[in-house]
Amino acid sequence: MSASARLAHQAGLGWIPLGWVPVWQRNFGVWKKIALPSMLGNLADPMIYMLGLGYGLGALLPTMNGQPYVAFLASGILCASTMNAATFETLYSAFTRMKEQRTWEAILNTPLGLADVLTGELVWAASKALLSGTAILLVIGVMGFAHGTSALFILPVIFLTGLAFAALGLLFTALSPSYDFFMYYFTLFITPMTLISGVFFPVDQLPVWLKLIGQMLPLAHSIALIRPLLAGQCPPHLLFSLISLLAITLTAWMIALILLKRRLMR
Repeated sequence: MSASARLAHQAGLGWIPLGWVPVWQRNFGVWKKIALPSMLGNLADPMIYMLGLGYGLGALLPTMNGQPYVAFLASGILCASTMNAATFETLYSAFTRMKEQRTWEAILNTPLGLADVLTGELVWAASKALLSGTAILLVIGVMGFAHGTSALFILPVIFLTGLAFAALGLLFTALSPSYDFFMYYFTLFITPMTLISGVFFPVDQLPVWLKLIGQMLPLAHSIALIRPLLAGQCPPHLLFSLISLLAITLTAWMIALILLKRRLMR
């Protein structure tokens, strides 16, 4: 059987129980060699935004939802940074492993199937987002903006947020012919979502039609969970936001699997 035929055969298989674990371990093994600069890079950008806008612009603004602007901004930056960590991992890094390094092809010539590879990539990207988000949360806590034990419940929400954006990233990777194509994803989806989901200001400031769009986006659901928890409160629509993020994750993952099967079997 030729390599392409074996690849097509494996792309059509279901997953092996815990077959995703070796894929996760492989990615972690590569990442841990550059863990320190990677973590510092993930921390630098959100801290600059939070300190620069939070204290600079915040000094000119009234309180937001009964808290200083820097505290309001901290929760939004935490969610946006989690989104970016998962997105970059499943776009640029996953695309490199799929097309340039042909790592996926090598894995698919083992008993593992495409579903195992995708699940491993999904969980790894969410794990990396969790590490990044946890580091930012610790900084927020040191700054005094994390209140009560409810802040501990933020960790599973960070992981769930990572899963949702990792699944969306894998879906777009399945469609992308090259790295340049990713600019469309950032320009048409990530950047507008960051602006209308409540990261920098309350969505109530938006026109009604734009507010409704913003509230349906995955970043808005993450913020709706993390912002109250960071303030020591219970999210008002806890179950709805959790189910929404789970539904986005499962739907995007399944679509990505279908698209990648077609792509690899050409």
